[in-house]
Amino acid sequence: MTLNYPSESGLGALSVDDFLGGLVKIAQPLKGYRAGVDPVLLAASVPARAGQTVLELGCGGGVASLCLGRRVPGLELTGVELQSEYAELARENAARNDIAFEVFAADLSDLPAEVKNKRYDHVIANPPYYDRNRSVPATDHGREVGLGEDTPLKTWVKEASKRLLPKGQLHFIHRVERLPELLKAMPTSLGSIEVQPLCPRAGRDPHLFLICAKKEGRADFRLHVPIVMHKGATHEENPKEYNAVIEAVLRSGASFSFGPSN
Repeated sequence: MTLNYPSESGLGALSVDDFLGGLVKIAQPLKGYRAGVDPVLLAASVPARAGQTVLELGCGGGVASLCLGRRVPGLELTGVELQSEYAELARENAARNDIAFEVFAADLSDLPAEVKNKRYDHVIANPPYYDRNRSVPATDHGREVGLGEDTPLKTWVKEASKRLLPKGQLHFIHRVERLPELLKAMPTSLGSIEVQPLCPRAGRDPHLFLICAKKEGRADFRLHVPIVMHKGATHEENPKEYNAVIEAVLRSGASFSFGPSN
């Protein structure tokens, strides 16, 4: 469902779009940063349990946290978002979906005391993908902040690690070309690192990856078999048909775990 929707966020005309097959409804600006499937996949990969705490860094309009909150009732969800307009939009989306979600408008390098003084079971993030020293900025400011890296990736990793409880888990989704940089940024306090590559189609190189690391984890590094997201060999053949695992995530709010069973 897509329609114009009034908002107090100051982002102009919005649409209200269905996620998880309509289980979550998210208002997004018609012009600006709009979430796709990436934050939904991030949320689906987090093995959170009722009663646990989750912090999302750079929450945007709240898609990842609200999808996770719909799948796992009883979570304590907190978000931090640099752009105050999107922080307000995330609060509105939480109310629209009747999911408790506390959102702070703050810079990652200057977190509010309520966040800095707490530790979480899970910290999740979908950081801006593009190093603007190597790419062209978007013309829309909101879209550019969402996609173009300003705060270095190593700062995202550092702040996420500092916010974790012992045995707490970090979860990121990012582009494959940034994987070496992200791994290099991992502090020694994080271990049990697992990487789940995501391929658009069979025979294609991975374009995205999900990564999980555990505070004080000691297990060996694991690079899992890639998940192929779409059926068919070409986009023209099956432009929107996902494989069974991804389809269940996007349409029914299912979870998935890293590994060859997918």
